[in-house]
Amino acid sequence: MSEFRGVLRPGRGRHRRRRRAPLKAAAAAAVLVAGSAFAVTSMDDQPECDARAGHGGTHDDHRHGSSTAVGACAPRPAGGAQQHRPAEGHGAGHGAPEGANHRPAGGRPAQVGVPDPESGYDRERCGNASGRVLLSLDDWPYNDPERAVRIGAQLQSQGVRAAFFLINKYASQYPQITTTLRRQGHWVGSHTWSHQQLTRLTDQELQDELRNGVPGNFLRPPYGDVGQRETEMAASLGQRVCNWTIDTYDWQQVGGAFRDVDAIRASVREASAEEKTNGVILGHLFSHFPEALPGIIGDLREQGYLMCRNTGPVTEQVPYPLAC
Repeated sequence: MSEFRGVLRPGRGRHRRRRRAPLKAAAAAAVLVAGSAFAVTSMDDQPECDARAGHGGTHDDHRHGSSTAVGACAPRPAGGAQQHRPAEGHGAGHGAPEGANHRPAGGRPAQVGVPDPESGYDRERCGNASGRVLLSLDDWPYNDPERAVRIGAQLQSQGVRAAFFLINKYASQYPQITTTLRRQGHWVGSHTWSHQQLTRLTDQELQDELRNGVPGNFLRPPYGDVGQRETEMAASLGQRVCNWTIDTYDWQQVGGAFRDVDAIRASVREASAEEKTNGVILGHLFSHFPEALPGIIGDLREQGYLMCRNTGPVTEQVPYPLAC
């Protein structure tokens, strides 16, 4: 666990339960359906899950478990992703870099790897049908941007591929971070331009937030809050929504302190098999989540799950179906 201890800094973030709007048919003609172009390739460089995989394993005591590397085969939640509670000024007051309010100009052409809105795409699983668990880290490591690549390097050394969803208001000031994370084998997606609650924006504001996010086709909406309008506009810009099945609640604060490592770890270990298989775990770059990662990975391995495999550098286009 010591490898992760230097990656933490205070930050802010609150979540809420999102209204789950049904994904209706619309704007399908404007979207390039390229699922077949991204068929999952066989990348097994380690044994598949043992017979325990998919059954959830046992739930250990919060204080017990390995703090080592990779592992895990994973299950699916009945209720879907749990959501962030919006907070005014989320991400503010953390020493935003000079020039961070400069908004990049222009839009981007539509990108491949976006499912048809009628295809049955499961946005809580981000198109993951591999049986493996995808770790994801949101937001921005305020006042210590390089923390993101340190986390990335540690996961890379363990053979784990994660997804980083960055706020481009900050990430655009440090383009080498996005480049380095992708070279390390991690997917980097958009957490929009400035972390606004998309469902409260006008159409033009929504378009601006989406267009000016980190370039690519993977989008994590702030607070997980999207409806039909937001999903369709994202698809028209070549972006697909990626939420989560397990919320670690690492963003919660008690007495002015973020949730501790044991509590974060327990939220994953005690999640259902359904939430873990083809699952996506939500954590943040500003909390104690990075410090909890070794224990989380170790616990999942003990339960018979495998993590998404890190097979080398990636591009800004995340394949669909997810090559995990």
